[in-house]
Amino acid sequence: MKPQFKTRLAWDKAQILMQPALIRILDNIRKQLEDSQWKGSFKDVTHPIPGYLLCLTQDDRSVEVDIWQLCYQVVSNNYTPTFQNIFSADDQSSYELEIDDRLLDETGEIDWHLIEAKAQKSVRQIFDQLKANI
Repeated sequence: MKPQFKTRLAWDKAQILMQPALIRILDNIRKQLEDSQWKGSFKDVTHPIPGYLLCLTQDDRSVEVDIWQLCYQVVSNNYTPTFQNIFSADDQSSYELEIDDRLLDETGEIDWHLIEAKAQKSVRQIFDQLKANI
């Protein structure tokens, strides 16, 4: 699922927030993998949009996680990817994304603590879903 931004301002805010969200997502994935039976690696993808997949393996099972879906969840206040969306980079549907305005103060400074909290939650949900569904 690829987001469409409601306004140009939402797009501008997303441009500021996506890199910090990506940094915190990747660090939280690293932390989760330290305590997990799953092994992880990353893969660049170019279709349907350039991005990254987290490739998780455990015994004879493997799963690919669309990293952008997690980042969209962090920067928005209304985006909750489904299990299928997170685990598939091929979803072509669109979604109107609302940026979480709490992530930027009135001067444009990033609230790193809130980004971290949201990233932790998103990554933890992935590993919880792996336990429950795979």
